[in-house]
Amino acid sequence: MSSTAAFYLLSTLGGYLVTSFLLLKYPTLLHPRKKQRFLSKHISHRGGAGENLENTMAAFQHAVTIGTDMLELDCHITKDEQVVVSHDENLKRSTGVNVNISDLKYCELPPYLGKLDVTFQRACQCEGKDNRIPLLKEVFEAFPNTPINIDIKVNNNVLIKKVSELVKQYRREHITVWGNASYEIVEKCYREVSFGNDRE
Repeated sequence: MSSTAAFYLLSTLGGYLVTSFLLLKYPTLLHPRKKQRFLSKHISHRGGAGENLENTMAAFQHAVTIGTDMLELDCHITKDEQVVVSHDENLKRSTGVNVNISDLKYCELPPYLGKLDVTFQRACQCEGKDNRIPLLKEVFEAFPNTPINIDIKVNNNVLIKKVSELVKQYRREHITVWGNASYEIVEKCYREVSFGNDRE
């Protein structure tokens, strides 16, 4: 290899390494820092399942009282198109009744059992006296300034539209994150927000 080729190779490699280091260390050289609307270091999963019955108003109140930065909750839709906060579509685990939320009107939903297994932690149970499945709007009304992460649990266009409407109605666009691990559901959520903004 000639000395000229070696010089070009070393200078190119050196330039690449220096540029990579600088951009890794200072990413805002290329992209401006995004404004953060809120910062969450502590997120209460299902309102702090393990400390109270999951996804209940008592769980959410407890989490906010002890200083959580964000509530995480799960949503489904009832037969009468009410957005409810519940992890499971089928209520067997949480209420003892083998029925789907979407097959019942809100007023027909059975109460939670007084003690539930915490599904994401072995040999752990949560218990509490608040055994009512709440509506999403009740959570929004009770915690107007608390950031909330909503997991849309089923691929249902009406559910996605209703959640979007509630987020807008309660003016929570800046402190509510919602979606799902499913790309298809996330795409629908994104389209709903985009088209909803276009309609206004």
